[in-house]
Amino acid sequence: MNAVENLGYSLRSIGKIRPWIASLKTLFIHTDFPSQRFQPCTMSMTMSRRALITGITGQDGSYLAEFLLTKGYAVHGLVRRASTFNRGRIEHLFKDVSRDAPNFQLHYGDLADSNSLIRILTIAKPDEVYNLAAQSHVGVSFDTPEYTGDITGIGTTRLLEALRTIGLPTRFYQASSSELYGKALTTPQNEDTPFYPRSPYGCAKAYAYYLTRNYRESYGMFAVNGILFNHESPRRGENFVTRKITLSIANILAGRQECLYLGNLEAKRDWGYAKEFVEGMWMMLQQPVPDDFVLATGRAATVREFLELALTEARIPFERTGIGKEEAYRDTRTGKVIVKIDPHYYRPAEVDFLVGDASKARSKLGWQPKTSLPELVAIMMEADLKLAGVQKA
Repeated sequence: MNAVENLGYSLRSIGKIRPWIASLKTLFIHTDFPSQRFQPCTMSMTMSRRALITGITGQDGSYLAEFLLTKGYAVHGLVRRASTFNRGRIEHLFKDVSRDAPNFQLHYGDLADSNSLIRILTIAKPDEVYNLAAQSHVGVSFDTPEYTGDITGIGTTRLLEALRTIGLPTRFYQASSSELYGKALTTPQNEDTPFYPRSPYGCAKAYAYYLTRNYRESYGMFAVNGILFNHESPRRGENFVTRKITLSIANILAGRQECLYLGNLEAKRDWGYAKEFVEGMWMMLQQPVPDDFVLATGRAATVREFLELALTEARIPFERTGIGKEEAYRDTRTGKVIVKIDPHYYRPAEVDFLVGDASKARSKLGWQPKTSLPELVAIMMEADLKLAGVQKA
């Protein structure tokens, strides 16, 4: 069975189980479902609201879970079964990692499995769903384009269709990405900038973005897109360039690593602090009318600038040698080369320059970033030095 047939089979399967879902209404909800057309958010915050987070074990999911728990939410998270217990970012939310905590419950499921999504939604009955799960690494998406499309793109279809099938009046947040803009046609980029994705990941996110808008306009669902520009933290995955830089520098100082290998140092990105961005996600779902928003700092920096900020923060004196693929950074105290260029990390289609305009979010949501790039680098560098068990040089 090819990929197209697989997709058709998945979507037909959803249709076949709708009668079964209808029979569960009385069992699980005990009342007729209200209209799915979005309603004003009138629930008192003293009442326990319920949220479901896909991708809860990731950087954004863990910060969002913390934030919602402080708001008094009962938080449900979707987790995939894996041979390793990948819950390091959220284990502090448990007294015992083998058991659920009060107001915090995890459910096994997968965006590739429609039945598991329907089961979890039926159990959790969330007031809000935050779809943060994805194959989220741009570089890896070139190696696994079909999988990226299935999880990042079609996975959003499965989740939206499950919500529509059950009939819950749930507010839905879709994690969109600045990678939608790709080879940006204008600078800075805002909600009206045309998309020009340059990777399988960006293309899958574009599909999910438009599908979310389609469900909002076709079925009256409260469904929004948050187009978030790069946002980093000590919880960022170790194969993302910012975390790779800070962790490698810490490991070099600890004597566990000889050299850091990077690709395009001239790529420019708008980097913010992830902990601040999750509050913006929540703000989008508290609005009276659903809409899409860009979250960004409005400041761009190259990978080179981030690298040099991190080296300076770690108090490593350096000098640059060579040009192009032969460029390197040398520790002037030891004479050792600690950073080299490796063409392996060049992408088939590069995105050279992204910087966001979040003026709409500032005016309508009251959201704005607070942490500067040097402050963000300091936060990440300090955390990775502590993790490596070393002091600044």
